[in-house]
Amino acid sequence: MKTFIGRENELNNLKQIAKMQGPKLVVIKGRRRIGKSRLIEEFSKNKHFLSFSGLAPTKAITAQDQRDAFARQFAQHFKVPPLSFTDWSDAFNHLSLHIKGIETVILFDEISWMGHKDPTFIPKLKIWWDLYLQKFSQLILVFCGSVSIWIEKNIINSTAFFGRISLQIDLAPLSLPECAQFLKTIGFKGSTYEIFEILSITGGIPWYLEKINPMEMADANLKRLCFVKDGILIGEFDRIFSDLFGGHGKTHKDIIHSLGDGSKTLSILRESIDYPRSGTFSELLQDLIICGFVTKHYQWSLKTGHISKQSIYRLTDCYLRFYIKYIEPNRLKIEQGTYQDLSINQLAGWESMMGIQVESLLLQNRPLLLKFLSINPADIANDNPYIQHKTTRQRGCQIDYLVQTRSHNLFLCEFKFKRRNIGPEIIESVQDKISRFSIPKGFGIAPVLFHLGDVSDRVYEKNYFYKIINIEDLLLI
Repeated sequence: MKTFIGRENELNNLKQIAKMQGPKLVVIKGRRRIGKSRLIEEFSKNKHFLSFSGLAPTKAITAQDQRDAFARQFAQHFKVPPLSFTDWSDAFNHLSLHIKGIETVILFDEISWMGHKDPTFIPKLKIWWDLYLQKFSQLILVFCGSVSIWIEKNIINSTAFFGRISLQIDLAPLSLPECAQFLKTIGFKGSTYEIFEILSITGGIPWYLEKINPMEMADANLKRLCFVKDGILIGEFDRIFSDLFGGHGKTHKDIIHSLGDGSKTLSILRESIDYPRSGTFSELLQDLIICGFVTKHYQWSLKTGHISKQSIYRLTDCYLRFYIKYIEPNRLKIEQGTYQDLSINQLAGWESMMGIQVESLLLQNRPLLLKFLSINPADIANDNPYIQHKTTRQRGCQIDYLVQTRSHNLFLCEFKFKRRNIGPEIIESVQDKISRFSIPKGFGIAPVLFHLGDVSDRVYEKNYFYKIINIEDLLLI
C-alpha cells in the first residue's frame, strides 16, 4: 500500500469514536479522488476490514446489478460460493452472520451508487442497523461516497439515521505542507515554483498527486496529464459530472463556467447564465457547494461586523477552473496533438492564470495564513475575500483576503505569484486599492503581501507592508 500522508485529525477522530461503547456509524463525504476510502483503509489496519463498493451508475445498471456486485464481493471476502440476493435485507442479514465479536470495520463505498435505483435501500439499511447490528459492540460501519448531495439527503439529513451517526467527516484537500510532503516522499525534485504550478492545478487532491512522475519536471508532468491525447485530467471533468448528476448537470456546468470568470453575487451569477428567477437556482448552487466545488463567501459590514444579506460565490476547485479555462477550449487541438511539443509556460496568459489558481490554493489553507499573520482565530471578527461594490457614495474594489479582528484592525492581504522580481509597483497597486476602500473611522489597516518570487529591496526599504510573507514557507510547516 502507498505511503499515507496527512489526515491526522480525521484519524484521531476515528480512533476516539472507536473507544465508544456499542456499534458506531461513520459517514464520510468529499469530492471524487480525495481519498475517502483510502482514509478508512489506513484507519482499519490491524482490524478486521470488509469493503463493499457500488457499481458506477449508467443507464444500463439496475438495482439488481448492484445487489449482484455486492454478492460477488461478499463471496470473495468470505471464500464462499457465489450467492444471489434479490433483496437488500437478505444481503445485509447474510453479512450479519459473518460478523465476529472482534474489532471490525465495514465500509460501504460509493453508497449512493449502491442504493440510488432502489427506493427501499435506505429503509432496509436502517432496519439492519437498528435490529441486527446493535449486539456488535466493536463494529464500525462506514458510509462513504463522492455524491455528497445524495448522502446529505438520504443519510445525514434523513430521519432514518437521525441521532445514529457517531461521526461525520467532510474530507478536504490535503494542506500545502501535506502536499509538499507527498511530493517529497515520491521523490519529486522540482523547484518551489514548479511545486506550486502542480498544486495550483491538482488542488491538493491525493489521486491527482499520485499521477505525478518524480522523474519529470512540472512542465512535462502537466503536459502529460492535461495536454496530450488521453491525458488523465482531460476526461476527468466529464467523469465528475457524470458521477454526480448523470445527464442532468447542464445548469450545474453553466454555473461552473460562469464562476470560472470570477466571483459573483447570486443575482449576477443567475443573470450570467440567463436562468429565470426561482428558488431552484439557489438549490442548484447549493448542490455545487455541498460537492465542494463552489464556496459561498459571506460579506459583512466593516463598521458593525454584522453579516450582510449578500454573499459572493467563488469557484473553489482548482482542477475544475483550470479545465474550463485551458483544457476545454483547446480540447480538439489537444486530441489532434497540437500541444505535443509545446511548453505549457508558453501558453497565453499562463502566469496570470497561475496567479488566480494559487489564490484559490491559499484560500484553502486559511489556518496557515492566519498563523503567519500571527492572528489568533479567536480574535477574528470576520474573514473572507471581500468585494466593495461601486455605489454613488463609494468606489468599487476587490480584496484577495480581508481579515477583520475584534480590535478593529483590518489585514488587507494581496497574493502575488510571479517568476520575475516584484518591484515597488506592488505598493502603488495596494495603495490605490486602499484609497478606494471605505474604511470606518478609528479602524487600523495593515497591508500584507503573500508572494512567490523575489521581492525588490526597494519594497522592503519603503517599510510599507505590515508583513511580507514568502508562500514557500507555507510548505514547511
